[in-house]
Amino acid sequence: MKPDFNIIRWVALFEGSSLLLLLFVAMPLKYYAGIPEAVRIIGPIHGILFLSFLVVLFLHAGKRELSLVKTLMGFVASLIPFGTFIFKAKVLAK
Repeated sequence: MKPDFNIIRWVALFEGSSLLLLLFVAMPLKYYAGIPEAVRIIGPIHGILFLSFLVVLFLHAGKRELSLVKTLMGFVASLIPFGTFIFKAKVLAK
């Protein structure tokens, strides 16, 4: 039976979106517009989504639904802007 990656696909989408919001909206607002509240709001949200992605990723790895290589690819992808989108499309494709 093929593993169900629906949850990790959604978490990857939200984690990647939160990273982009943090890097391309909140950080510029903090440093160029003097609005540090943006990072105070988006930062913790991204942190929770990042950790959620890692938990779901390693749960799939623990159930042997993802190989070690694909798990490491997912971890590295979570550190790079647009990485989880690519991981979702290439590795977790239906």
